[in-house]
Amino acid sequence: MFPRAGEHYPANYRELQAWFPDDQACLDYLGWLRWGSGFQCPRCGELSGWRTSEGSWKCRECRHRVTTTAGTVFNRTRTPLTLWFEAAWVMATPKNGVSALALQRSLALGSYETAWAMLHRYRLAMGSSGTDRLHGDVEVDETFLGGATPGKRGRTPGAKILVAVAVELLSPKGLGRCRLRRIDNAQTPALRNFLLATVEPGSLVITDGLKSYPAATVSEWRHKPVVVKGSGLQAHQALPGVHRVASLLKRWLGSTHQGSVEADHLQAYLDEFTFRFNRRKARSRGLLFYRLLELATATAPARYEDIVADPGIKSRKVVPVPPTTKRVAAGTLAMVADHPWLQSEPLARAI
Repeated sequence: MFPRAGEHYPANYRELQAWFPDDQACLDYLGWLRWGSGFQCPRCGELSGWRTSEGSWKCRECRHRVTTTAGTVFNRTRTPLTLWFEAAWVMATPKNGVSALALQRSLALGSYETAWAMLHRYRLAMGSSGTDRLHGDVEVDETFLGGATPGKRGRTPGAKILVAVAVELLSPKGLGRCRLRRIDNAQTPALRNFLLATVEPGSLVITDGLKSYPAATVSEWRHKPVVVKGSGLQAHQALPGVHRVASLLKRWLGSTHQGSVEADHLQAYLDEFTFRFNRRKARSRGLLFYRLLELATATAPARYEDIVADPGIKSRKVVPVPPTTKRVAAGTLAMVADHPWLQSEPLARAI
């Protein structure tokens, strides 16, 4: 059964506030998302257990005790679940998402690091959704992200980051799903690995005239090269799908995130863009909120130290310098007082 607005997820922000007034309501919803069809022990796989008086589950076979948030994105979080739900709604439902700074200001979080870590953990969940491969007619190309590098031309590696783009073509001019991945270079091994991970064998792969593609597509895919040079066409005319996706990606990074995306974390932002693009036609924006939380309950937890570590340096971890100001724990979004304005002194009326 396909999830329905107002029944399986809130249809709008007003319903979000009504459904989840406190952390217990959020916890119940996460438990329904995780074990709606029945409890399954994450340790031994047993399908039977019982609820304890504390609200956790206990496996009938191995006696392992499991809380609703254990082994998920929310594992051992000290941030109230009402804030996690609010962040999920603000991140998933707008078409352009939200930056960490805007989220911190909107939810009055104690620090920028808290807001960034919440969004990044949700990005890890989004990245787990794009595992099925594209099929049919698929355009493939590469694009650079970042500023110009003096002395570097074309696909030569430099300060800019090379990203492989693949998108399904739908007749007559529509686009289907896309896949994005950061690659080290545009040589045959890197492009072939990208195709193996993102495009179903037997599909028609449409590329430009780069010499790396014939060897990269051999045997598994049908290949249709479009040589731009001498054809009288611009690159965006020869391969309109990938260029449209790349343009939307750069516009999103430059507007929502002001272009301040670090190279080490770029893949997570690519996964977020892919999640949004592939669900751009969802009939309800609240459905994206539902899918995000559904993925979050199935995504393994990630420590803050691991999130900020430089993946290119295996011998050490790069941890941000702690802020000099005292961090203040974020409060819950649940109501703590009835009509607080009635407890204050009357204000002079503005004229």
